[in-house]
Amino acid sequence: MKKLVECVPNFSEGRDKSVIDAIAGAISSVEGIKLLNVDMGYDTNRTVVTFAGEADIIVEAGFRGIKKASELIDMSRQTGEHPRMGATDVFPFIPLSGITEEECLALAEELAGRVGNELKIPVYMYAKSAKNTERVRLPDIRAGEYEALDTKIKSGNFDPDYGSAVFNSSAGATAVGVRDFLLAYNINLSTRDKKIASDIALTVREKGRAKRDNKGVIIRDKEGKAVKVPGRLSNCQAGGWYIDEYGYAQVTMNLTNFHETGLHRAFDIVSEEAVKRGVRVTGSEAIGLIPREALLDTGKYYLEKMGKNTGIPEKEIIHTAVLSLGLNDTSSFDPKERVVEYAIRGEENSLTSMTISNFIDELSSDSMAPGGGSVSALSAALSAGLTSMVANLTFGKKGYERSNKKMKDISIKAQELKVQLLGLVEADTDAFNNYISALRFPKKSDTEIIVRAAAIEEAAKTMTLVPLETLKLCGEIITLAETVLKRGNKNALSDAFVGVSQANTAAEGAYLNVRINLPEVKDPDFVSEILEEADLIIDTVSKTHKRLFALVKKNV
Repeated sequence: MKKLVECVPNFSEGRDKSVIDAIAGAISSVEGIKLLNVDMGYDTNRTVVTFAGEADIIVEAGFRGIKKASELIDMSRQTGEHPRMGATDVFPFIPLSGITEEECLALAEELAGRVGNELKIPVYMYAKSAKNTERVRLPDIRAGEYEALDTKIKSGNFDPDYGSAVFNSSAGATAVGVRDFLLAYNINLSTRDKKIASDIALTVREKGRAKRDNKGVIIRDKEGKAVKVPGRLSNCQAGGWYIDEYGYAQVTMNLTNFHETGLHRAFDIVSEEAVKRGVRVTGSEAIGLIPREALLDTGKYYLEKMGKNTGIPEKEIIHTAVLSLGLNDTSSFDPKERVVEYAIRGEENSLTSMTISNFIDELSSDSMAPGGGSVSALSAALSAGLTSMVANLTFGKKGYERSNKKMKDISIKAQELKVQLLGLVEADTDAFNNYISALRFPKKSDTEIIVRAAAIEEAAKTMTLVPLETLKLCGEIITLAETVLKRGNKNALSDAFVGVSQANTAAEGAYLNVRINLPEVKDPDFVSEILEEADLIIDTVSKTHKRLFALVKKNV
């Protein structure tokens, strides 16, 4: 499995596109790095660059970006609305897949060491990489911003974690660390008044605001510290600003744990506070990329508020989230470009992104893949789609009220199975191609023969396990399809049975692919175990299909 890491460096330049293009070019000059998003802000004079890549190349890409920024950005002349302390202000590492947090911590240390030693830029480790409890939060490190940096370093109490304790007047300082996915999210208000935005921010942010008495005087504790009134949103940092480019004020937020405080909660709470102050929320703006899960949670939340079923295609749930949050209000929001998983995955050369006619053309060529395994997975995905369709045609319909919960659960599960099966369309073809590649390994020496044999055995097992997974999912689908056939909308009876029939056809194809690939595996225990499992599933699916066909035949 690939060890994928996302980096979201923030550069203190948002007005000169040539500078940002040069920085982005330096990052993407490392082969294998995927530049996902470049989000420039003119008034904030700040750009968020999002890129991803494998662990073994990500540090080099980051170093090149920081180096280029230090060459092109002079902090002694920089101004902007956004708090900042360096040309590369902050550089976070975010584990995506196949990599542990500990491995990312090591990557952050490696980058920080290179930046401090080679570029002579003071580096402060923050978030999960912090070496000092007072430097976990970025605002604490950045206090006083660039203008206070020289004095802070000379005080002797602000030595960097990497690099010399010497003020770099041009590049400033950089914070590097590992963090969870942070949502940079701004909510638009129907006013130019920055004070209203700031007042809302104080009310909603986790840190809250100073408590005051009836005369407006701040209440302090025995140590003289201001007593705080906690804000309404946990895991939320917030402020208020006015963006002349837009012509309206925004509540600007960092949501540090979207599982606890999601986009929808932040949007709704700010909307409530806006109404109290005589203004309203007009939309919102996502900075950089957003995790797929964050938008799915939001879309499902608003669909449920509307009384709608959430067992619908993923793109429709995402569309609901975008509309509900007004994410197109400030600028265009294209999920293909702005959802991190979609942007990383892309759709180049993807079988499931082809048109139906192009897929069939590819299938009917003289290439051995895609073949029966991919077609079986696709057939099963069609079964899942039909099953979800019938469940959706039943949900909320008069006369089927008692089946609402069951149909909702089935439609959601069927959608999940559909996504898994579409992945198996690709996986089956990949497994076959990997097996062919293993057969072509060199075999001139004893070592090469051993390596080749191990590679062939591993590839053969994978080539068997992929259709077995399709077969297993067919067993799940036909159970769901049976329920919608018996309890679903009678006007869709034939559709429900086609779902059953597709699941059976897919299961037969997957089963035969398992059997035809098993002889390539030399491990007898593996072969015996797989064959026993496959026989059991196909027998159950086949009997279910025959029984339901007889049942439907009597009723049509």
